[in-house]
Amino acid sequence: MKKKSTLRSAGFNPRALMILFLCCAGVLIAFFAVGASTGPFQRQGAGQRPNKARPGALTTMRAISHELDPLTVAAFNPAGGTWTVTGSLNTPRAGHTATLLPNGVVLAAGGGATLASAELYDPAGGSWAATGSLNTPRSDHTATLLPNDMVLVAGGLSIFIETASAELYDPASGTWTATGNLNTARRFHTATLLSNGMVLVAGGQSDNPVTSSAELYDPANGSWTATGNLNTERTQHTATLLLNGMVLVAGGFDSNATSLASAELYDPATGSWTPTGKLNNERGTHTATLLPNGMVLVAGGRDSNSSFSPIATAELYDPASGTWTAIGNLSTARYFHTATLLPNGMVLAAGGVDSLFIASANAELFDPASGSWTATSNLNTARESHTGTLLPNGMVLAAGGFGSNGNVSSSAELFAAASLPTPTPTPSATPTPTPTATATPRPTVTPRPLPTPRPRPSPRPRP
Repeated sequence: MKKKSTLRSAGFNPRALMILFLCCAGVLIAFFAVGASTGPFQRQGAGQRPNKARPGALTTMRAISHELDPLTVAAFNPAGGTWTVTGSLNTPRAGHTATLLPNGVVLAAGGGATLASAELYDPAGGSWAATGSLNTPRSDHTATLLPNDMVLVAGGLSIFIETASAELYDPASGTWTATGNLNTARRFHTATLLSNGMVLVAGGQSDNPVTSSAELYDPANGSWTATGNLNTERTQHTATLLLNGMVLVAGGFDSNATSLASAELYDPATGSWTPTGKLNNERGTHTATLLPNGMVLVAGGRDSNSSFSPIATAELYDPASGTWTAIGNLSTARYFHTATLLPNGMVLAAGGVDSLFIASANAELFDPASGSWTATSNLNTARESHTGTLLPNGMVLAAGGFGSNGNVSSSAELFAAASLPTPTPTPSATPTPTPTATATPRPTVTPRPLPTPRPRPSPRPRP
């Protein structure tokens, strides 16, 4: 990581003032290129070590069968699967979102603090095509596929300032329409589609403050309504819709950049949050995956007790007992990675920032039957803060992200699992008798815009 040069005072010497101006301009340009954010909660990119100068600073930076040309690259591991290079994004992007549309095409939107562009990946041709641009450039936002097939994008960092804007993408026209603004501008929040068709947005941060606020988006009228606050303010946490209709929020960081072990449940029927069992390990920037048996797998992340270094621990949440159980560790400690549930019931963890604080190409598979992780083929390109999308044909599309050199990548690749036996089903978690969300009629949505963040000279770190 390059050291920043120190500017020394030279009175009002014209030459000194010119040097100062050029240095400031250079820092701003570099910041824009990396898409770093402002404040103590900055995105940490590959090659960037945690910000030791500011104690507690959070750094950050969440396929298909087709003919490939003769130059296609593939990494093969007979035990786990294969990664194959596919068409590159038209625009390098990281901190973007990727949404699988009902027609099997993937929508990639935003990324970086100034990107408003969006594009579509066609698994049949293995290529990307530009589609309508967002009304508001943004990164570190959320994207949710609604029951009416439209995509709701909300919040994020826009031109280095958190935005409250939200907008809707219509796959039929390929255009974006502004919809109601969030009540609170935020990024690094979560967005969860509830059983009643509404979208729950919770937590996140706006500049330095981390919020405990939560709100609901109603597609029927395109508006947001405040709902119960989280018991604990948090950002860079996870939110998972459980089989009983409740939402599990776990981990994250508070305003002091302290990693959290607390977890809580949101009940759509009452609009309130209730504490549940704590994680065995504090963590933020981790992943959470709902398994077929109803349990939730949490893996990796980083915690403030280890200078925000990546951790390799993993654990399972049982909704029936409300408790967490430690399971086998990842072979590679990581954060800003992706975790994708495969059709065979296994979970693919890929990329992320490793113990050397650089983007990793490592990938591994979690087997629910044994509770252990097994190495699989490495990605062709090391990446973190990328997206991982399960395609209708069972392949996983990894796209964009920051590379090991810290640059934003446009590369994309596909993972095809080997013919592995389907994991033996593990005991299903008995659903806790909790009230389910009352379904409300879902009308058509009128689209609108979304947000973005603010800059500061330093790439994407986190706690």
